[in-house]
Amino acid sequence: MARNKQRDRAAATAPVTETVDGGLAELVPDRERPRGWTLLIDGAPQSYVDLDDPAHLSFEYQRRLGHVVDLAAPPNRPIQVVHLGGGACTLARYVAATRPRSTQQVVEIDGPLVQFVRRELPFDGAARIRVRSVDARVGLAKVQDGWADLVIADVFGGARTPAHLTSTGFLAEVRRVLRPDGRYAANLADGPPLTHLRGQIATAAAVFPELALVADPTVLRGRRFGNAVLLASDRELPVAELTRRVATDPHPGRVEHGRALADFAGGAAPVTDASAKPSPAPPASVFR
Repeated sequence: MARNKQRDRAAATAPVTETVDGGLAELVPDRERPRGWTLLIDGAPQSYVDLDDPAHLSFEYQRRLGHVVDLAAPPNRPIQVVHLGGGACTLARYVAATRPRSTQQVVEIDGPLVQFVRRELPFDGAARIRVRSVDARVGLAKVQDGWADLVIADVFGGARTPAHLTSTGFLAEVRRVLRPDGRYAANLADGPPLTHLRGQIATAAAVFPELALVADPTVLRGRRFGNAVLLASDRELPVAELTRRVATDPHPGRVEHGRALADFAGGAAPVTDASAKPSPAPPASVFR
């Protein structure tokens, strides 16, 4: 009997795999958190979820997006959010846990991945989360004008952001969906010489008057490949509070805005639908 229980416990904490449209999806258990799981696609980490504590954000960039969620409205107030890119729906779970009664739309093109995640990592029954299995830009076009308090873009196919989600045309559609005081947040990935990141700052500046960028200082200095969170809005952003929160993270980041951010962009040209390219592929060493 004891051996059977031990075997069952081992099986319950074994990785779970399934082939999805994006490749081989794998859920790897966290040895330190009984119901914590990391989602990988073809070996690249995509999301982390703790079913017992959905407010726990393990990945650095997701923690920074969590700050954006926290500052989107007064504490506990429900908000309306569009998530472009789902993965394991980490941020949607975070919003549901920290802002009960929020209404959320998740757009994730990989239908088999959505079904895999729903089966293995089910949502809280009280969460108001609707998932659409369509392209991010197609799904965004179906959201009504001025519906969202927050649009979060975290879309990667083969570890690269698709070209059609990097342009002024795409961001004009984001702006249409946002309320007048709404905010847009995007997870961007780039490495030296940061051409993609600078272009995305210029693209956002062509659509939104207020911008801020959060990243590890070594990424901003072009010393390594990594993530940066770009925040944009028609209204003034909570830069001081965001800076304070980012500075207290386990891996402190830096917030750039105003003239310093414009200087960082270095005169890069906005990206149009005609000139758009996917974000650069990360070096293999990033996932080792």
